[in-house]
Amino acid sequence: MGTYLNPGAGKLRQSRNSEIYVDKSGMLGYLNHVINTEQRFVCVSRPRRFGKSMSANLISAYYDHSVDGRTLFQGMEIEEDKSFNQHVSNYNVIKINMQEFLSRTDSMEALLLRLRKIIIRDLLREYEDIDFFDTNDLIETMQDIYAETQRQFVIIIDEWDCIFREGKNHKEQQEQYLDFLRDWLKDKEYIALAYMTGILPIKKYGTHSALNMFSEFSMLDQGRLAVYTGFTEDEVKALCERYNMDFIQTKEWYDGYRLEGCGEVYSPRSVVQSMLMGKFNNYWNQTETFEALRVYIDMNYDGLRDAILTVMAGGRVEIDSRSFVNDMVTFHSADDVLTLLVHLGYLGYDEPNKEIFVPNKEIMDEFVTATTRSEWSEVMHSIKKSKALLKATLAGDEAAVAQGIAEAHLETSHIQYNDENALSYTLSLAYYAAREHYQMIRELPTGKGFADIVFIPKKRFADRPAILVELKWNHDAQTAIRQIKANAYPAVLQGLEYKQVILVGINYDKKTREHNCRIEKQQLDML
Repeated sequence: MGTYLNPGAGKLRQSRNSEIYVDKSGMLGYLNHVINTEQRFVCVSRPRRFGKSMSANLISAYYDHSVDGRTLFQGMEIEEDKSFNQHVSNYNVIKINMQEFLSRTDSMEALLLRLRKIIIRDLLREYEDIDFFDTNDLIETMQDIYAETQRQFVIIIDEWDCIFREGKNHKEQQEQYLDFLRDWLKDKEYIALAYMTGILPIKKYGTHSALNMFSEFSMLDQGRLAVYTGFTEDEVKALCERYNMDFIQTKEWYDGYRLEGCGEVYSPRSVVQSMLMGKFNNYWNQTETFEALRVYIDMNYDGLRDAILTVMAGGRVEIDSRSFVNDMVTFHSADDVLTLLVHLGYLGYDEPNKEIFVPNKEIMDEFVTATTRSEWSEVMHSIKKSKALLKATLAGDEAAVAQGIAEAHLETSHIQYNDENALSYTLSLAYYAAREHYQMIRELPTGKGFADIVFIPKKRFADRPAILVELKWNHDAQTAIRQIKANAYPAVLQGLEYKQVILVGINYDKKTREHNCRIEKQQLDML
């Protein structure tokens, strides 16, 4: 067992010894399916806090021939896979964290030299009896070992993209790095599997496609690995039951990364921290500050500000991710910036519809902090005034509510304001303060249509009334109230803990450019 060659199972054991460990070993079934095929090159990119290093440790321990894998993986999901025995503990594993080499060197030449020397040292210690052709050449050394032993290598590179994240403008060094990886891995019979993990997909350099042999799994499309990307809803429900935590609040805080073929995906580290700490909080900013987000949303691209305001208000924006070149400096449009935010985990992505959205409350808090600490006066003013708007709504002050909405409209004028949907975006931001006590649902199904916006009190605030908002465009607010009653929207709230619902009708008159409001209160038990 070496430092980088066949490093053993110590890190996996540490993970399994933790109070919370969610078994994701099923992903090994997919890797076993592609090992020793043309698809044996796999690059998985996920945001920070999504278990990339834990996956790398899992893969390393499974294939490492110095590990008693049959005992180690007993009772885990992969043990039931028909490919388990064929591949467990059957390979030489080389596992490296590229961030470690980057932090200890000051140039790409020094990084690659150090990497070669360290890996060769481990190889020579393990196979001291082999007659090597050139012990200074990593590729030749690995070829000699394979020729002598017929044992192939599994290469695992964690944080593979740190060169692109920290040396953002060093194009020549980046190309040198990609060329090294190509020469080391591509078309080499000694490679059974190469697995890379990072935040960014593989960098595109036009015709320079050094790593075009890799299959990529990113936050745009995790493919068959989607279910292993974060925590699934069933896994989170089990944790909530175990730790007596409210599932609805957990979902509000940490859900939202909807991946095709998987459904709801939760931020793993945040869920774990919430369970262990016994409270809901923003654990995202413990590893990354809002400044990282602010840099990108402050960029001056047409449509970017409008898109950010729309998603902050609960809406969705269609993007074209094809022009993004997978680095953190080359941007040609708002779509490129928004695509990067998907990869960084600040935005969710609906792959079938090509739409982005803010996934959960934890990330919404990051957007609010980033915008209120920047030049986004429209957001700052709306949020500051939102407490007063909520207070006026609860008090039934129609004039104050109409005035508050009108002011919010002016502050969010970047949003194209020409229909009820746009009006709902303005309302979502204007009522931001309500999210502390309420769960906000847009277009709640009622059996006779959809209620535009419903604020349902959270469990610990059940003494507060529910709020049901109906929006109209070029009609009048009383028509909105009549529609609520005619379609019996409040009936969907019956049977819940609270007894009162506030009906709010809001209309925008396009000709006069004025908002008007009507408010009525009803007792749910009298419906």
